[in-house]
Amino acid sequence: MTAVLFLVVVGGLTLVASTTLAWMLFAWRTPSHLERTRFPAPQAPALSFSLIVPARHEQAVLRRTLERLAATDHPDVEVLVVVGHDDDATARVAEEVAAEHPRVRVVVDHNWPKNKPKALNTALPHCTGDVVGVFDAEDDVHPDLVRHVDTLFLTSGAEVVQAGVQLMNHWSNWYSVRNVLEYYFWFRSRLHFHAQARFIPLGGNTVFFRARALREAGGWDADCLAEDCEIGVRLSSSGARVAVAYDPRLVTREETPPSVASLFKQRTRWNQGFLQVLRKGEWRKLPTLRQRALAVYTLAMPFAQAFGAPLVPVSIAAMLWLEVPLPIAMLSFLPLVPTAATVAVEVAGLDEFCRTFGRRATLRDYARLLIGTPAYQLLLSAAALPAGRRERRGQRGWENDAHGGAPQGADPAPPPAMAARPPRAPPPPPPPGSAPPAAAQRPGPAHANRRGRVGAPRPGRAAAKLRRPATRPVPPRGAP
Repeated sequence: MTAVLFLVVVGGLTLVASTTLAWMLFAWRTPSHLERTRFPAPQAPALSFSLIVPARHEQAVLRRTLERLAATDHPDVEVLVVVGHDDDATARVAEEVAAEHPRVRVVVDHNWPKNKPKALNTALPHCTGDVVGVFDAEDDVHPDLVRHVDTLFLTSGAEVVQAGVQLMNHWSNWYSVRNVLEYYFWFRSRLHFHAQARFIPLGGNTVFFRARALREAGGWDADCLAEDCEIGVRLSSSGARVAVAYDPRLVTREETPPSVASLFKQRTRWNQGFLQVLRKGEWRKLPTLRQRALAVYTLAMPFAQAFGAPLVPVSIAAMLWLEVPLPIAMLSFLPLVPTAATVAVEVAGLDEFCRTFGRRATLRDYARLLIGTPAYQLLLSAAALPAGRRERRGQRGWENDAHGGAPQGADPAPPPAMAARPPRAPPPPPPPGSAPPAAAQRPGPAHANRRGRVGAPRPGRAAAKLRRPATRPVPPRGAP
């Protein structure tokens, strides 16, 4: 019995490690295949675009994003920024930009409690374009992107186009290099595999839908914590064709969560969202057994990782101390083969990422990549545990990622505009002749960030995008 259990554990770990490696390398199978993952050469624009930007407590970064979207090199684009009725600071920035740029319109979201899918659904009836696109409030969007997306819709016949999103600040801290490479391999390679398999959990921004198909699907699931994944699964189940393209010059640039705590909250939300999609069961409508198996495997992967990562040292210990036949004990090394190959591919990936984006990887970056692997995997595993607990208890409050000055977590109660507060009694006057009391120090707001991906708010800055160190200048957007 011990030997059978041991083989099951080793087989499961080997499967997870092997599929992860295979999908990381999917786009690099041949040079011609890698070339096909790029956008085709742009043609004359033929479609109209409505770009939705949900923004909540994003006043620090919103202006720059809206101005870049307003400057999109396409003749028929409108930008709809969605702000909460209780978020005066963000609404003020949005109105100012709308007054300066005719392409920008402001839509007010009166839903409560608020979250991203509700904001998207609020904007959808106001969209007039043939295509509806989604961006986050802190995104750095290339002005040529929409023109290339227009051409890909026409040449592919797709109902959905997913373009690339790339985290950039690989040098910031011990986990950022791994976070950056996750995005690099996910958008550069793995999503192309999912598109070919006709089952795809979409990203949370830089994704474009035929407006007709999106409306027929009923828009986004207003209660799902991974609305991007959910709409991708739902459209895949209905047979929608999804085209994926990644061009380093055109990727939407973002940055990693600024702290371990914000990264943990982000992954907890993503994991719970995947669990919601798995429980909802739309994947059961996929036409083939292979697609359904891929759906279950993909949606359950965070929880497989949660149990798998701690079992690696257990399997090694079992080889050393359990009394099992020697051939079976030797199999405990089997998961280490694809795992070591994955780490080697990540090292090569860091070099390619830096060369592609005109940056330089230092020995410290490589050391962080290698030494930080166990801690990063344990962090991801740990994030799956509260996700399962929250879903079991029905706790589905929206957790924003840490981002330039935005308050963290879901809205706990209606704001003053919705729930009246009793007047506060004035403090008693000081005794005669006493010195006035020192002003009380009120704690500042917690800095938190939105999504992400997927499906999530992204890391931010107190006043603008995270400043790069002076020794690492940011290359111009047109850099190769």
